[in-house]
Amino acid sequence: MPALALLSAAFVVAFEQLVQWKYGPAGIVGLILLTVGIKAKSPAVSSAGAVVLALLITGPAR
Repeated sequence: MPALALLSAAFVVAFEQLVQWKYGPAGIVGLILLTVGIKAKSPAVSSAGAVVLALLITGPAR
């Protein structure tokens, strides 16, 4: 069980680093909002995080 927890923690840290590297601080904010909204069962907060991430992934409108 500790190996699974360690592997899970390593995956989360690696994913956060990838998001920060690719999308910068706004990506981390979106990821945090999404995570906190899901944990707190708050649709408004998780939706805000999802929108931030979606806007970063799709890029500016042309």
